[in-house]
Amino acid sequence: MPENAATASAATKADVSTFVDLTQHEIEALKTRYNLADAHTHQRQSPTQDQIVARLPELWHESETKQQAHFETTFLDAFFRLHRQPTARAMGRTLLSYSASVATMVAGMYLKKREMSVALVEPCFDNLVDLLRNMQVPIAPLPEQALHETATIYDRLVENVTADAIYLVDPNNPTGFTLLAQKLEGFREVVRYCVDHDKVLVMDFCFASFALCDPEIGRVDIYELLEESGVTYMVMEDTGKTWPIQDAKCAMITASRDIHEEVYNLHTSVLLNVSPFVLNMVTQYVEDSITDDFSSVREIITTNGAAAREAMAGTVLAFQEPVVHTSVAWFEILDENLTATALQAALFDEEVYVLPGTFFYWDTPARGERYVRLALARNPEVFAGAMDRMRKVLERYAR
Repeated sequence: MPENAATASAATKADVSTFVDLTQHEIEALKTRYNLADAHTHQRQSPTQDQIVARLPELWHESETKQQAHFETTFLDAFFRLHRQPTARAMGRTLLSYSASVATMVAGMYLKKREMSVALVEPCFDNLVDLLRNMQVPIAPLPEQALHETATIYDRLVENVTADAIYLVDPNNPTGFTLLAQKLEGFREVVRYCVDHDKVLVMDFCFASFALCDPEIGRVDIYELLEESGVTYMVMEDTGKTWPIQDAKCAMITASRDIHEEVYNLHTSVLLNVSPFVLNMVTQYVEDSITDDFSSVREIITTNGAAAREAMAGTVLAFQEPVVHTSVAWFEILDENLTATALQAALFDEEVYVLPGTFFYWDTPARGERYVRLALARNPEVFAGAMDRMRKVLERYAR
């Protein structure tokens, strides 16, 4: 780089220490050569997905000729068929939003209206914290470790929860932990606790597609358990972290029968509908994954996950084995004198952008100084270049 260009770059370089949340980091990362920050999908199309792109004009005109209800029904049928949730599809109580944040906002509006407090899992992505706080919903941390052993979940919840509602993310972002490893048993204990103690259960399943990618995990009909138990619940699902569709997406919120009307009334105060063209397009990607058994999604994550583990082997970063391999990788910093904040800054100087763990540990950010998160949904060639650059930086901290 010419000296004057380098000087200009340094002059305009953002002061990331002033950022107040992970989304601000992700916005800056979009300007960076090697963006390993946001978990959105930035990989290229598979051959069959390219065929969908070639049909976009056809899908556009089709979206003009049929009713909104047709595209909503078709999308929900395909989505819940892919995710093996027949009970949710049969209930017909799922409401559509154009992003997971909007669906989460509706859940937050319900909690605020009922003046409920929330026990939110820690660590988790911090926009959940921000949305709840901005709606003045009181929140307290629920350590993810309380959910790790099925036999002790109920007792750990008794020990840790004093709030009116429990808010879980499954699989969790960033750790990849899921209750699905025990099929319904872990969920059953959480639901049993909520019923016994009159708690509202809020579940974020936005990364659940990656459980489907894992033959050892998969998904079970969680809505059947929820409905049969009588628990009061809200569940969010999403398409935004799964397919490379330029951030065109659809999110969902499904509420238990006892609060559905109230949630519906809040939902309609926020939006009318999701674009029929977006629903039509996303449905094609869902059907494509049904046909290819998620191979286009799974192969990218598998390839880049292996590249990250190989590149980081023997460095100060230790890969944290998840229960479910999602589209992000969570690494522990082994050097006690090196913080996530310092490492992120050093990588940023070399045009590699990762997320520090501090914001994920939203109640105890000091714990997050021991971790960084890498996004995996990238073109493998670009990702390999990022790993090469990242390893060179890490060599400065050789143990």
